[in-house]
Amino acid sequence: MMRAYKFLLRPTVRQEQALAGMLRDHCSLYNGALQERRDAYRHTSKTTVRYGDQSAQLKEIRAFAPERQGRWSFSSQQATLRRLDKAFQAFFRRVKAGLTPGYPRFKGVGYFDTVTFPKDGDGCRWDSTPHDGQTRVRLQGVGHVRVHRHRPVRGRVKTISVKREGRRWYVVLACDDVPAEPLPATGSTVGIDMGVRHFLTTSDGEHVQNPRFLQTMAKELATAQQHLSTFPERTRQRTKRHRAAVRKVAAIHAKIRRQRLDHHHKAANTLVAGHDVIVHEKLNTAGMTKSPATRPDPERPGAFLPNGAAAKAGLNRSILDVGWGLFLGILAQKAESAARRVIPVDARNTSRTCPECGHVAKENRVTQAKFECTACGFLANADHVGALNVLSRAGLVLCDGAWPPTQETRRFSGGWSHVSPPRVAARAREGQAAAP
Repeated sequence: MMRAYKFLLRPTVRQEQALAGMLRDHCSLYNGALQERRDAYRHTSKTTVRYGDQSAQLKEIRAFAPERQGRWSFSSQQATLRRLDKAFQAFFRRVKAGLTPGYPRFKGVGYFDTVTFPKDGDGCRWDSTPHDGQTRVRLQGVGHVRVHRHRPVRGRVKTISVKREGRRWYVVLACDDVPAEPLPATGSTVGIDMGVRHFLTTSDGEHVQNPRFLQTMAKELATAQQHLSTFPERTRQRTKRHRAAVRKVAAIHAKIRRQRLDHHHKAANTLVAGHDVIVHEKLNTAGMTKSPATRPDPERPGAFLPNGAAAKAGLNRSILDVGWGLFLGILAQKAESAARRVIPVDARNTSRTCPECGHVAKENRVTQAKFECTACGFLANADHVGALNVLSRAGLVLCDGAWPPTQETRRFSGGWSHVSPPRVAARAREGQAAAP
Protein backbone atom coordinates (compact mmCIF):
# COMPACT_ATOMS: atom_id res chain seq x y z
CA MET A 1 0.00 0.00 0.00
CA MET A 2 0.94 3.65 -0.35
CA ARG A 3 0.69 5.91 2.68
CA ALA A 4 1.52 9.53 3.48
CA TYR A 5 3.08 10.61 6.76
CA LYS A 6 2.97 14.21 7.92
CA PHE A 7 5.37 15.47 10.59
CA LEU A 8 5.97 18.85 12.16
CA LEU A 9 9.31 20.51 11.43
CA ARG A 10 11.20 22.45 14.07
CA PRO A 11 13.62 24.63 12.08
CA THR A 12 16.00 27.17 13.56
CA VAL A 13 15.60 30.86 12.74
CA ARG A 14 18.10 30.66 9.87
CA GLN A 15 16.57 27.45 8.56
CA GLU A 16 13.12 29.04 8.63
CA GLN A 17 14.45 31.97 6.63
CA ALA A 18 16.00 29.55 4.14
CA LEU A 19 12.72 27.62 3.85
CA ALA A 20 10.84 30.86 3.16
CA GLY A 21 13.43 31.77 0.53
CA MET A 22 13.03 28.36 -1.10
CA LEU A 23 9.27 28.85 -1.41
CA ARG A 24 9.77 32.37 -2.73
CA ASP A 25 12.20 31.27 -5.45
CA HIS A 26 10.03 28.31 -6.50
CA CYS A 27 7.04 30.65 -6.67
CA SER A 28 9.07 32.98 -8.91
CA LEU A 29 10.00 30.02 -11.12
CA TYR A 30 6.34 28.96 -11.37
CA ASN A 31 5.15 32.45 -12.28
CA GLY A 32 7.97 32.94 -14.80
CA ALA A 33 7.13 29.66 -16.54
CA LEU A 34 3.45 30.64 -16.62
CA GLN A 35 4.29 34.03 -18.12
CA GLU A 36 6.43 32.36 -20.81
CA ARG A 37 3.52 30.13 -21.83
CA ARG A 38 1.14 33.08 -21.97
CA ASP A 39 3.50 35.20 -24.06
CA ALA A 40 4.26 32.33 -26.45
CA TYR A 41 0.57 31.71 -27.12
CA ARG A 42 -0.20 35.42 -27.54
CA HIS A 43 2.51 35.70 -30.19
CA THR A 44 1.38 35.67 -33.79
CA SER A 45 3.03 32.27 -34.24
CA LYS A 46 0.82 30.76 -31.50
CA THR A 47 3.79 28.75 -30.20
CA THR A 48 3.05 26.03 -27.65
CA VAL A 49 5.54 25.73 -24.78
CA ARG A 50 5.58 22.41 -22.97
CA TYR A 51 7.21 21.02 -19.87
CA GLY A 52 10.18 19.56 -21.77
CA ASP A 53 11.02 22.96 -23.29
CA GLN A 54 10.95 24.72 -19.92
CA SER A 55 12.82 21.97 -18.10
CA ALA A 56 15.65 22.26 -20.65
CA GLN A 57 16.08 25.94 -19.66
CA LEU A 58 16.66 25.19 -15.98
CA LYS A 59 20.41 24.81 -16.42
CA GLU A 60 20.72 28.31 -17.88
CA ILE A 61 18.39 29.79 -15.25
CA ARG A 62 20.42 28.28 -12.41
CA ALA A 63 23.68 29.54 -13.92
CA PHE A 64 22.24 33.05 -14.39
CA ALA A 65 21.08 33.33 -10.74
CA PRO A 66 23.32 31.01 -8.66
CA GLU A 67 22.52 32.88 -5.43
CA ARG A 68 18.78 32.27 -5.91
CA GLN A 69 17.63 29.52 -8.29
CA GLY A 70 21.05 27.88 -8.33
CA ARG A 71 21.09 26.94 -4.65
CA TRP A 72 17.98 24.75 -4.69
CA SER A 73 17.48 21.19 -5.84
CA PHE A 74 17.24 20.72 -9.61
CA SER A 75 14.67 17.93 -9.18
CA SER A 76 12.44 20.08 -6.96
CA GLN A 77 12.44 22.79 -9.63
CA GLN A 78 11.43 20.20 -12.21
CA ALA A 79 8.59 19.17 -9.90
CA THR A 80 7.42 22.81 -9.77
CA LEU A 81 7.37 22.94 -13.58
CA ARG A 82 5.42 19.66 -13.66
CA ARG A 83 2.93 21.24 -11.26
CA LEU A 84 2.33 24.03 -13.78
CA ASP A 85 2.08 21.52 -16.63
CA LYS A 86 -0.59 19.57 -14.73
CA ALA A 87 -2.53 22.80 -14.21
CA PHE A 88 -2.55 23.39 -17.97
CA GLN A 89 -3.54 19.80 -18.69
CA ALA A 90 -6.48 20.16 -16.32
CA PHE A 91 -7.41 23.47 -17.98
CA PHE A 92 -7.54 21.94 -21.48
CA ARG A 93 -9.43 18.92 -20.17
CA ARG A 94 -12.12 21.19 -18.70
CA VAL A 95 -12.30 23.17 -21.94
CA LYS A 96 -12.92 20.01 -23.97
CA ALA A 97 -15.53 18.80 -21.48
CA GLY A 98 -17.42 22.10 -21.66
CA LEU A 99 -16.84 22.93 -17.98
CA THR A 100 -15.66 26.19 -16.45
CA PRO A 101 -12.08 26.39 -17.80
CA GLY A 102 -10.26 28.03 -14.88
CA TYR A 103 -7.07 29.28 -16.57
CA PRO A 104 -3.95 28.79 -14.37
CA ARG A 105 -3.23 31.84 -12.24
CA PHE A 106 -0.10 33.50 -10.99
CA LYS A 107 0.74 32.56 -7.42
CA GLY A 108 1.37 35.10 -4.71
CA VAL A 109 4.24 34.51 -2.29
CA GLY A 110 1.73 33.81 0.48
CA TYR A 111 -0.19 31.28 -1.62
CA PHE A 112 2.70 29.11 -2.80
CA ASP A 113 3.23 26.84 0.20
CA THR A 114 4.60 23.50 -1.03
CA VAL A 115 7.86 22.31 -2.59
CA THR A 116 8.17 18.67 -3.65
CA PHE A 117 11.32 16.57 -3.92
CA PRO A 118 10.48 13.66 -6.28
CA LYS A 119 13.02 11.20 -4.89
CA ASP A 120 14.54 10.57 -1.50
CA GLY A 121 18.26 11.21 -1.84
CA ASP A 122 18.00 13.71 -4.71
CA GLY A 123 18.21 17.11 -3.06
CA CYS A 124 16.77 15.74 0.19
CA ARG A 125 17.38 12.91 2.62
CA TRP A 126 14.93 11.53 5.16
CA ASP A 127 16.44 10.58 8.54
CA SER A 128 19.72 12.18 7.50
CA THR A 129 21.33 11.66 10.92
CA PRO A 130 20.55 8.03 11.86
CA HIS A 131 23.32 8.04 14.47
CA ASP A 132 21.51 10.82 16.34
CA GLY A 133 18.50 10.22 18.56
CA GLN A 134 16.68 13.17 16.98
CA THR A 135 15.15 12.56 13.55
CA ARG A 136 16.18 15.09 10.91
CA VAL A 137 15.54 15.68 7.24
CA ARG A 138 18.22 17.21 5.06
CA LEU A 139 17.12 19.70 2.41
CA GLN A 140 19.49 21.16 -0.15
CA GLY A 141 20.12 24.81 0.63
CA VAL A 142 18.52 24.55 4.07
CA GLY A 143 20.44 21.93 6.05
CA HIS A 144 19.46 19.25 8.55
CA VAL A 145 16.06 20.23 9.98
CA ARG A 146 14.68 18.65 13.14
CA VAL A 147 11.50 16.60 12.73
CA HIS A 148 8.91 15.84 15.40
CA ARG A 149 8.33 12.22 14.39
CA HIS A 150 5.36 11.16 16.50
CA ARG A 151 4.99 7.71 14.91
CA PRO A 152 7.22 5.26 13.02
CA VAL A 153 7.51 5.44 9.24
CA ARG A 154 6.87 2.18 7.44
CA GLY A 155 7.61 1.26 3.86
CA ARG A 156 9.98 2.95 1.44
CA VAL A 157 10.08 6.74 1.24
CA LYS A 158 9.50 7.81 -2.35
CA THR A 159 8.83 11.55 -2.36
CA ILE A 160 9.32 14.28 0.24
CA SER A 161 7.34 17.53 0.34
CA VAL A 162 7.87 20.58 2.51
CA LYS A 163 4.68 22.46 3.35
CA ARG A 164 3.99 25.74 5.14
CA GLU A 165 0.74 26.16 7.09
CA GLY A 166 0.55 29.56 8.73
CA ARG A 167 3.69 29.82 10.84
CA ARG A 168 4.21 26.08 10.99
CA TRP A 169 6.33 23.94 8.70
CA TYR A 170 5.61 20.30 7.90
CA VAL A 171 7.30 17.51 5.98
CA VAL A 172 5.07 15.06 4.09
CA LEU A 173 6.46 11.64 3.16
CA ALA A 174 4.86 9.53 0.44
CA CYS A 175 5.80 5.92 1.15
CA ASP A 176 5.39 2.81 -0.97
CA ASP A 177 5.29 -0.86 0.00
CA VAL A 178 3.72 -0.08 3.37
CA PRO A 179 2.80 -3.42 5.04
CA ALA A 180 -0.77 -3.94 6.14
CA GLU A 181 -1.57 -4.45 9.82
CA PRO A 182 -4.64 -6.75 9.90
CA LEU A 183 -6.76 -6.71 13.02
CA PRO A 184 -8.30 -9.87 14.47
CA ALA A 185 -11.75 -10.72 13.12
CA THR A 186 -14.74 -9.66 15.21
CA GLY A 187 -17.56 -11.22 13.17
CA SER A 188 -19.49 -7.95 13.34
CA THR A 189 -21.16 -6.04 10.49
CA VAL A 190 -22.48 -2.50 10.92
CA GLY A 191 -24.24 0.12 8.85
CA ILE A 192 -23.77 3.85 9.49
CA ASP A 193 -25.96 6.79 8.63
CA MET A 194 -24.23 10.18 8.36
CA GLY A 195 -26.13 13.22 9.54
CA VAL A 196 -25.98 16.78 10.79
CA ARG A 197 -27.73 16.47 14.14
CA HIS A 198 -25.66 13.36 14.94
CA PHE A 199 -22.29 12.89 13.32
CA LEU A 200 -23.21 9.27 12.61
CA THR A 201 -25.66 6.66 13.81
CA THR A 202 -24.92 2.94 13.68
CA SER A 203 -27.35 0.15 12.93
CA ASP A 204 -26.92 -0.92 16.57
CA GLY A 205 -28.64 2.31 17.63
CA GLU A 206 -25.50 4.08 18.85
CA HIS A 207 -25.24 7.83 18.19
CA VAL A 208 -21.96 9.71 17.82
CA GLN A 209 -22.56 13.36 18.61
CA ASN A 210 -21.66 16.06 16.13
CA PRO A 211 -18.94 18.21 17.76
CA ARG A 212 -19.79 21.28 15.57
CA PHE A 213 -16.29 22.73 15.70
CA LEU A 214 -17.09 25.61 13.35
CA GLN A 215 -20.17 26.61 15.32
CA THR A 216 -18.19 26.50 18.57
CA MET A 217 -15.58 28.88 17.19
CA ALA A 218 -18.06 31.00 15.21
CA LYS A 219 -18.08 33.96 17.62
CA GLU A 220 -14.30 34.17 17.85
CA LEU A 221 -13.97 33.72 14.09
CA ALA A 222 -16.54 36.45 13.39
CA THR A 223 -14.67 38.89 15.65
CA ALA A 224 -11.37 38.16 13.90
CA GLN A 225 -12.92 38.50 10.45
CA GLN A 226 -14.61 41.80 11.38
CA HIS A 227 -11.26 43.16 12.50
CA LEU A 228 -9.67 41.96 9.26
CA SER A 229 -12.38 43.66 7.19
CA THR A 230 -11.24 47.07 8.47
CA PHE A 231 -8.09 46.78 6.35
CA PRO A 232 -8.06 47.25 2.54
CA GLU A 233 -8.42 44.05 0.51
CA ARG A 234 -5.81 45.08 -2.04
CA THR A 235 -2.69 46.95 -1.05
CA ARG A 236 0.92 47.04 -2.16
CA GLN A 237 2.30 46.66 1.36
CA ARG A 238 0.45 45.22 4.33
CA THR A 239 1.03 46.88 7.67
CA LYS A 240 2.11 44.95 10.75
CA ARG A 241 -1.41 45.06 12.20
CA HIS A 242 -2.86 43.89 8.86
CA ARG A 243 -0.54 40.88 8.77
CA ALA A 244 -1.40 40.05 12.38
CA ALA A 245 -5.13 40.14 11.58
CA VAL A 246 -4.61 37.78 8.64
CA ARG A 247 -2.64 35.37 10.81
CA LYS A 248 -5.37 35.43 13.46
CA VAL A 249 -8.09 34.34 11.03
CA ALA A 250 -5.82 31.71 9.51
CA ALA A 251 -4.94 30.34 12.96
CA ILE A 252 -8.61 29.91 13.90
CA HIS A 253 -9.38 28.07 10.66
CA ALA A 254 -6.30 25.87 11.16
CA LYS A 255 -7.44 24.99 14.69
CA ILE A 256 -10.90 24.01 13.45
CA ARG A 257 -9.37 21.90 10.71
CA ARG A 258 -7.08 20.07 13.15
CA GLN A 259 -9.94 19.43 15.59
CA ARG A 260 -12.12 18.03 12.83
CA LEU A 261 -9.32 15.82 11.52
CA ASP A 262 -8.56 14.47 15.01
CA HIS A 263 -12.24 13.67 15.61
CA HIS A 264 -12.56 11.86 12.27
CA HIS A 265 -9.49 9.72 12.93
CA LYS A 266 -10.76 8.67 16.36
CA ALA A 267 -14.27 7.88 15.09
CA ALA A 268 -12.87 5.85 12.17
CA ASN A 269 -10.54 3.94 14.50
CA THR A 270 -13.49 2.97 16.70
CA LEU A 271 -15.48 1.62 13.76
CA VAL A 272 -12.57 -0.26 12.20
CA ALA A 273 -11.54 -1.83 15.50
CA GLY A 274 -15.02 -3.11 16.29
CA HIS A 275 -16.40 -4.35 12.96
CA ASP A 276 -15.27 -6.51 10.04
CA VAL A 277 -17.66 -4.95 7.49
CA ILE A 278 -18.75 -1.30 7.51
CA VAL A 279 -21.56 -0.15 5.21
CA HIS A 280 -22.18 3.53 4.48
CA GLU A 281 -24.08 5.72 2.05
CA LYS A 282 -22.67 7.11 -1.17
CA LEU A 283 -22.87 10.83 -0.47
CA ASN A 284 -22.53 13.55 -3.11
CA THR A 285 -21.45 16.35 -0.80
CA ALA A 286 -20.79 18.79 -3.65
CA GLY A 287 -24.32 18.32 -5.00
CA MET A 288 -25.91 18.51 -1.55
CA THR A 289 -24.20 21.83 -0.76
CA LYS A 290 -24.92 23.43 -4.12
CA SER A 291 -26.66 26.80 -3.97
CA PRO A 292 -30.26 26.83 -5.27
CA ALA A 293 -30.80 28.22 -8.76
CA THR A 294 -32.13 31.74 -9.14
CA ARG A 295 -35.80 32.25 -9.99
CA PRO A 296 -36.42 35.28 -12.23
CA ASP A 297 -39.63 37.19 -11.60
CA PRO A 298 -41.70 37.18 -14.84
CA GLU A 299 -43.63 40.28 -13.79
CA ARG A 300 -40.58 42.40 -12.91
CA PRO A 301 -37.66 42.23 -15.35
CA GLY A 302 -34.34 42.08 -13.53
CA ALA A 303 -35.94 40.96 -10.24
CA PHE A 304 -35.89 37.51 -8.68
CA LEU A 305 -38.28 35.47 -6.61
CA PRO A 306 -37.29 34.00 -3.20
CA ASN A 307 -35.47 30.68 -3.66
CA GLY A 308 -34.58 29.80 -0.08
CA ALA A 309 -30.88 30.56 -0.54
CA ALA A 310 -30.48 31.97 2.97
CA ALA A 311 -31.91 28.87 4.64
CA LYS A 312 -29.92 26.59 2.32
CA ALA A 313 -26.73 28.46 3.20
CA GLY A 314 -27.13 27.51 6.86
CA LEU A 315 -27.66 23.85 5.96
CA ASN A 316 -24.67 23.92 3.60
CA ARG A 317 -22.51 25.36 6.36
CA SER A 318 -23.56 22.58 8.74
CA ILE A 319 -22.90 19.85 6.15
CA LEU A 320 -19.45 21.21 5.35
CA ASP A 321 -18.66 21.57 9.05
CA VAL A 322 -19.37 17.85 9.61
CA GLY A 323 -16.91 16.84 6.86
CA TRP A 324 -18.54 13.66 5.54
CA GLY A 325 -16.19 13.27 2.58
CA LEU A 326 -13.07 13.64 4.72
CA PHE A 327 -14.34 11.09 7.25
CA LEU A 328 -15.29 8.48 4.65
CA GLY A 329 -11.88 8.82 3.01
CA ILE A 330 -10.13 8.29 6.34
CA LEU A 331 -12.40 5.33 7.09
CA ALA A 332 -11.56 3.66 3.77
CA GLN A 333 -7.82 4.08 4.32
CA LYS A 334 -7.88 2.69 7.84
CA ALA A 335 -10.10 -0.22 6.77
CA GLU A 336 -7.69 -1.11 3.98
CA SER A 337 -4.74 -1.13 6.36
CA ALA A 338 -6.64 -3.27 8.91
CA ALA A 339 -7.97 -5.76 6.31
CA ARG A 340 -11.55 -4.62 6.90
CA ARG A 341 -14.22 -4.18 4.25
CA VAL A 342 -16.05 -0.91 3.52
CA ILE A 343 -19.15 -1.08 1.30
CA PRO A 344 -20.76 2.10 -0.10
CA VAL A 345 -24.43 1.73 -1.05
CA ASP A 346 -27.06 3.88 -2.74
CA ALA A 347 -28.42 6.48 -0.33
CA ARG A 348 -31.80 7.01 -2.01
CA ASN A 349 -34.81 6.60 0.30
CA THR A 350 -32.77 5.14 3.16
CA SER A 351 -34.57 7.45 5.59
CA ARG A 352 -38.00 6.94 3.97
CA THR A 353 -38.14 3.11 3.89
CA CYS A 354 -39.75 1.26 6.74
CA PRO A 355 -37.47 -1.55 8.02
CA GLU A 356 -40.52 -3.53 9.16
CA CYS A 357 -42.83 -3.58 6.12
CA GLY A 358 -40.65 -2.06 3.41
CA HIS A 359 -43.11 0.79 2.70
CA VAL A 360 -41.42 3.79 1.01
CA ALA A 361 -43.00 7.22 1.41
CA LYS A 362 -41.86 10.77 2.01
CA GLU A 363 -44.41 11.10 4.81
CA ASN A 364 -42.63 8.37 6.82
CA ARG A 365 -39.98 10.91 7.81
CA VAL A 366 -42.03 13.06 10.16
CA THR A 367 -39.19 15.24 11.45
CA GLN A 368 -35.42 15.26 11.32
CA ALA A 369 -35.28 12.81 14.22
CA LYS A 370 -38.62 10.96 14.09
CA PHE A 371 -39.67 8.14 11.75
CA GLU A 372 -43.24 6.83 11.72
CA CYS A 373 -44.41 4.46 8.99
CA THR A 374 -47.74 5.47 7.48
CA ALA A 375 -48.50 1.85 6.55
CA CYS A 376 -47.71 -0.20 9.66
CA GLY A 377 -47.15 2.50 12.28
CA PHE A 378 -43.54 1.51 13.01
CA LEU A 379 -41.97 4.23 15.19
CA ALA A 380 -38.22 4.75 15.60
CA ASN A 381 -35.39 7.25 15.36
CA ALA A 382 -34.98 8.40 11.77
CA ASP A 383 -31.18 8.13 11.78
CA HIS A 384 -31.35 4.62 13.22
CA VAL A 385 -33.80 3.62 10.49
CA GLY A 386 -31.42 5.02 7.87
CA ALA A 387 -28.55 2.96 9.30
CA LEU A 388 -30.69 -0.19 9.26
CA ASN A 389 -31.64 0.33 5.62
CA VAL A 390 -28.04 1.09 4.69
CA LEU A 391 -26.98 -2.21 6.22
CA SER A 392 -29.77 -4.14 4.50
CA ARG A 393 -28.62 -2.87 1.09
CA ALA A 394 -25.15 -4.33 1.53
CA GLY A 395 -26.51 -7.73 0.47
CA LEU A 396 -27.29 -6.34 -2.99
CA VAL A 397 -23.72 -5.13 -3.33
CA LEU A 398 -22.21 -8.41 -2.16
CA CYS A 399 -24.32 -10.50 -4.54
CA ASP A 400 -24.04 -7.86 -7.31
CA GLY A 401 -27.77 -7.21 -7.35
CA ALA A 402 -28.74 -10.88 -7.77
CA TRP A 403 -31.26 -12.75 -5.68
CA PRO A 404 -31.19 -15.22 -3.98
CA PRO A 405 -27.90 -14.26 -2.31
CA THR A 406 -24.77 -16.33 -2.61
CA GLN A 407 -23.23 -18.25 0.26
CA GLU A 408 -20.90 -15.35 0.98
CA THR A 409 -23.85 -12.96 1.16
CA ARG A 410 -25.71 -15.25 3.54
CA ARG A 411 -22.63 -15.37 5.75
CA PHE A 412 -22.61 -11.57 6.03
CA SER A 413 -26.38 -11.23 6.28
CA GLY A 414 -26.55 -13.87 8.99
CA GLY A 415 -25.65 -11.21 11.56
CA TRP A 416 -28.54 -8.94 10.57
CA SER A 417 -30.93 -10.07 13.25
CA HIS A 418 -33.07 -6.95 12.81
CA VAL A 419 -33.92 -7.74 9.16
CA SER A 420 -35.81 -10.87 8.23
CA PRO A 421 -35.04 -12.55 4.85
CA PRO A 422 -38.51 -11.82 3.36
CA ARG A 423 -38.12 -8.12 4.00
CA VAL A 424 -34.61 -8.08 2.55
CA ALA A 425 -35.92 -9.98 -0.48
CA ALA A 426 -38.76 -7.50 -0.96
CA ARG A 427 -36.36 -4.57 -0.88
CA ALA A 428 -33.99 -6.40 -3.20
CA ARG A 429 -36.77 -6.86 -5.76
CA GLU A 430 -37.71 -3.19 -5.40
CA GLY A 431 -34.10 -2.20 -5.98
CA GLN A 432 -33.90 -4.39 -9.10
CA ALA A 433 -37.13 -2.90 -10.46
CA ALA A 434 -35.88 0.65 -9.87
CA ALA A 435 -32.46 -0.03 -11.36
CA PRO A 436 -31.91 1.38 -14.86
